[in-house]
Amino acid sequence: MAQAHGLRRTAVLLVDPYNDFISEGGKLWPRLEPVAKEVGLVGNLRTVLTSAREAGVQVVYVPHRRWEPGDYETWAHPNPTQRGIQERHSFARGTWGGEFHPDLQPQAGDVVVHEHWAQSGFANTDLDFQLKQHGITHVVVVGVLANTCIESTSRFAMELGYHVTLVRDATAAFLPEMMHAAHELNGPTFAHAILTTGELVTAFEGARQ
Repeated sequence: MAQAHGLRRTAVLLVDPYNDFISEGGKLWPRLEPVAKEVGLVGNLRTVLTSAREAGVQVVYVPHRRWEPGDYETWAHPNPTQRGIQERHSFARGTWGGEFHPDLQPQAGDVVVHEHWAQSGFANTDLDFQLKQHGITHVVVVGVLANTCIESTSRFAMELGYHVTLVRDATAAFLPEMMHAAHELNGPTFAHAILTTGELVTAFEGARQ
């Protein structure tokens, strides 16, 4: 992955690292907690970001729309996830739940792209434009949820011609079956590589030498 094409052309896409998803007390944390703790989600996300920044890999934040009053109320076709956000006020703008996890804050040089309304970080955002402006050809997609926003963003990246890497333990989902589908059934049909955090770090370190 990184060895052949250079770290300058690789970006880590961090999808939806909101407190409501991945922090104790978050609105969706109780559903995510079992899988997230089993795989060591937050610790592995910290490791991925640290390794990427040390290797000079571009870090790109890919955030979901922060809920605001009135969102989806007049839409013709809000999807079930959006209806859930409408009811729960997930990731509400201006609230703790709508902030990034304290250990996963953007740093100087990182890119934060426009918020996505549904599940793909590319649809109706500037993500593709930003990646092209930074010369990116390879993306490593991490964050949540494995079977929704991670999969949709990764599939879209593949369709646009990017090399896509998934990281098994730097993502999570509400059920083990969803993780299985993401990495054993669906991921192999579109991803060019499916690694663990340890394997990704080794690839970054190897490419630096």
